[in-house]
Amino acid sequence: MDTLKANSSETASTPPRSPAADRLRQGVESVGGKVNDGLIYVGGASDLLVQASRWVWRSLFLRQVRFGRAGFYAQIVRIGVQSIGVVSLVCACIGFILALQMAPPLEPFGQVQQVPVIIGIAVFREMGPLISAIVLTGFAGASIAAEIGTMVVGEEVEALEAHALNPVRFLVMPRVLATILCMLVLCVLGELVATITGWAVGVTILDIPSKIYIHNTLDALDLADFFTGLFKAGIFGMLIGLVACYNGLKVTGGAAGVGKATTNTVVYSIVATIITDLLFTTAFYRLGWT
Repeated sequence: MDTLKANSSETASTPPRSPAADRLRQGVESVGGKVNDGLIYVGGASDLLVQASRWVWRSLFLRQVRFGRAGFYAQIVRIGVQSIGVVSLVCACIGFILALQMAPPLEPFGQVQQVPVIIGIAVFREMGPLISAIVLTGFAGASIAAEIGTMVVGEEVEALEAHALNPVRFLVMPRVLATILCMLVLCVLGELVATITGWAVGVTILDIPSKIYIHNTLDALDLADFFTGLFKAGIFGMLIGLVACYNGLKVTGGAAGVGKATTNTVVYSIVATIITDLLFTTAFYRLGWT
């Protein structure tokens, strides 16, 4: 009886929570849940990268583990060769746009001939790797996620595991490696196309002499500009392939899950690419490489 009285008195003494406190609690729980999901995602993707790296090491240095060249070459054709037209078209438009946008602000100062300097630095340091990565995300990243997700829904991945075949070795490793290699090549191609387009616009529309345009471009660039852009392109390619494969392997819910994984791949890859670009650009700036 005394216990019941004590409990009733404690209940009566506890003040009711206000609606504002409930909303605050729900907001904190929502933010905490999203942060937790993000950490789980990063951890899972990192673990997948470690597993893929181990299989690359084994296939290169252990004779009993074959590399799987046929699958690797097929992915290069599907990811890289088929993306050449789209990447070239977009980078050509970028070079055209930069040339036309930079000329009007420089014209009042008589510095139109500095347009090739701006285009060269912007394209080789930033625009080439970034634009190529974004195009490759929509063209190849979504395709990889949909392909692997369909295999998960069709229980083909389980069939591989039932035959003692590691899905990371046969599905993830060739796609990630192919994405990295194709991204490097496409980045160089995109930079060249954008530079040539800028030269064509500068010579024909802006009336910059061809020799001066080429001289200013070569004078403004050095190997650091080329290699920093190439380094970014390799990291971007790794992120695109890794995110696409991870989302594909985590598909649940049938066809709707495949569509969701495809959408998430595009969004996550672009966000990860831009954030990574920001981090590397900041680091290069602090090191004096810009």
